[in-house]
This record gives sequence, C-alpha cells and structure tokens, in this order.
Amino acid sequence: MPELEIFGVPQSNYVWCCRIACAEKDVPHKLIEVRPFSPEAKTTHPFGKIPALRHGDVTLYESKAICTYIDRAFDGPPLIPRAAYAGALCEQWISPVNTTIDPLLVRQYCIAYFFPGTQDRSPNRAAIDAALPKVEEQLAFLDESVSKTGFLVDDRFTLADANLVPILFYLTKLPESRAMMAQSRNLNAYLERHLARPSVKDTTPTWRRTY
Repeated sequence: MPELEIFGVPQSNYVWCCRIACAEKDVPHKLIEVRPFSPEAKTTHPFGKIPALRHGDVTLYESKAICTYIDRAFDGPPLIPRAAYAGALCEQWISPVNTTIDPLLVRQYCIAYFFPGTQDRSPNRAAIDAALPKVEEQLAFLDESVSKTGFLVDDRFTLADANLVPILFYLTKLPESRAMMAQSRNLNAYLERHLARPSVKDTTPTWRRTY
C-alpha cells in the first residue's frame, strides 16, 4: 500500500486536525513540511494553502476533504458518525468552526500575536482588542456546548472535536484567551481531556513562543 503523505507545517491547526484523523484511524503517515503560499504548496493546492494529501494516485486539498478520505478509506471507528443525525451534527459543527470560529479565534486573534505585521513585531493590539468581545462570546457558547457529555457530538470523539481541539490549544498560549479558558470550566476540562488523548498527544506540535 502506498504511503500516505500530508503536506504542511505541524503548527497549522488544520494540518494537526488531519494528523489526528490519521492517528485515530491508526494510519501511518509522513508529514512533508511545506509552508503555505510557497511554490511547493502550489503544486498540491491551487491557492497554495495547506494541508494537502497524497496517497498513491490520490491527491486532495482542504482539511475536511482530506479527513473524509482518511475516514472512509481506512478501517477503524468512524470519525464522522454513520448514523444520519449524528453524522449531520458532526458536519454541522465542522462548518461553523471553519467559517466562524477559526476566522475569529485563529485568523484574527491568534495571528495578531503570532504574525502581527507590526513594524517591531509586537502584538497587534488593535486587532486583539477588537476581537476580544467576540472571543469571549464564542468561548461561552463552546463551554455550554460541551457541558453535557464532554464531546461536541453525542458521547464520543469525532472529527468535530479533532477540528476544534487544535484551536483551543493555541488559545491557552495567549494571555486574554488563557484567562477566559480558565474561567470556562467545561471547556477547559474538555480540552485537558482531549489533549491527553493518544491521537492528539502524539501529534501535538512543538510550541515556541513568538511574541
């Protein structure tokens, strides 16, 4: 069987999600480090984004498509539940995380620390301060959402959780969101529980403070 390859940088929350999917399905994979928007990235994604996947003759880009392929191509517990309602809930969760939560928590708030674009490389306070009220609002929503079972869908780990956990991990590294997470009892317990999960723990990227 050909080796499964994932292209991207391990610190990317979407690359990490794909690697969690591989680990959950017990699928060995090779991570090929490719930076976004580089010439190498444009060979596997038309817009130079990450991640991408190559598995023999199969090439895919976009994390949802990659994880769906991994889930369906290999044995093991399904990451997207096969039951109609649970599967729909999983898809429902993935959509707002990708279209609403990630754009605020990662692309606006976290990026303002990690890649601030300021002349002296100091955090972009204007972007951070503008994001904070909505960060608090989203974390309150997530805290309530995981309060019943400690999972996003039913009482088992799904692709919805694999999609969210990397984002929450990065929030614990930044001062304002770390304080909010500490006050979000259910969400904090959810994150601690899943960071200890072998598939997550074994793929956690090295953290290096950059601000």
